[in-house]
Amino acid sequence: MSPTLDTLERILEATGHELVARRVIHWHTVRVGGGRLASVPDALPSLDPASSLRRLELPLHLEWSKKDRHVNLAYRRERARTYETVLREGRPDDIAGIVDGALLVDLWDELVLPRRIRAAWQPLIDEVRDGAA
Repeated sequence: MSPTLDTLERILEATGHELVARRVIHWHTVRVGGGRLASVPDALPSLDPASSLRRLELPLHLEWSKKDRHVNLAYRRERARTYETVLREGRPDDIAGIVDGALLVDLWDELVLPRRIRAAWQPLIDEVRDGAA
């Protein structure tokens, strides 16, 4: 027999945790020209602060032209360039694991993106911005 939700909540509370429901993100692809496709979610991804500002090595399929693929997302300029790369080249797992929605909205006007990628993501950005007004 499984514990009830009340029991689970008591166990989590006793250990200093809480149960959180997070929206499941669904992905679709958009044509961005030249036979290329880009992945776009139906909601902005959300990362915890440690993950959204970490140092990481980009996978080869995201950054194949540089010898050093390490980036530090704590630095705004590096984060912006990384987000540009991930939005252009990333798979859903890459985007969900590297891009934080709030930080993306903050950088949005500074990012250099192909027109079709920007257009595909713009409704998500507008939804957050309009909700903040």
